[in-house]
Amino acid sequence: MNNKHILSHTELLQLKRWNTPTLYNGWEQITSNDRTDGFTNREETKDFMPQMGPMIGYAMTVVIQPGNPDHSTSNPNAWNEYREYLASLPGPKIVVAQDLDKPEVIGSFWGEVNANICRTLGCVGTITDGAVRDLDEMTNAGIKALAKRLCVGHAYSHPVRWNCEVEVFGNQVKPGQLIHADKHGFMIIPEEDQAQLLDASIFMDKNECDTLIAAARAAEGLTMKETLKSIRQANKAFNQAAEDKFGRKGEW
Repeated sequence: MNNKHILSHTELLQLKRWNTPTLYNGWEQITSNDRTDGFTNREETKDFMPQMGPMIGYAMTVVIQPGNPDHSTSNPNAWNEYREYLASLPGPKIVVAQDLDKPEVIGSFWGEVNANICRTLGCVGTITDGAVRDLDEMTNAGIKALAKRLCVGHAYSHPVRWNCEVEVFGNQVKPGQLIHADKHGFMIIPEEDQAQLLDASIFMDKNECDTLIAAARAAEGLTMKETLKSIRQANKAFNQAAEDKFGRKGEW
């Protein structure tokens, strides 16, 4: 697992103030990666605590299979070993859990007890393609959850393996990768893009406000022809500002 943290805790807090789409808009201006990779666009996620706002943290990965009772006997000490893994690195951390029961949902790996333990070990949330339960209690513990659905029981929830590459919602996630998530989904922030991300995201947000949004909101009293002309001019200004800053046009 890569434990080289490029960003300071202050920088992480600043990134947490923005929603995930805003960070994506900044990221696409600075990255050499394909803009269709690294975020939830293949499968739908659901944020069960949208009132908690965005979360940001480093991936701690685990594979689970609540529908299989054999895992608890194959390694009776798995829970202790898994928790030692969670405690081994500083936070903030996001537990990314791949559910091998997929596409079925048999039981929830998450609930009040697991949430409270993980929070005291430095975790701020989870992303799982399985289920969660005890929403009020998880919220009270300070653990945010993006998941497939809700579930009543835990079934045979048990850590199967951890600190390994997992696949959730169509995305490959490696231990230690930086993740930003909110009600829109999540994105994995490549190591090489982290240092520039905050500046790029703030710039592109201001660029939108100064050009296209300003033109759209100032249309009162204009004819439709004048409005369209104003938007075309704003579109040109938006792209020019992005090109001057990053050497590439923005989404418009």
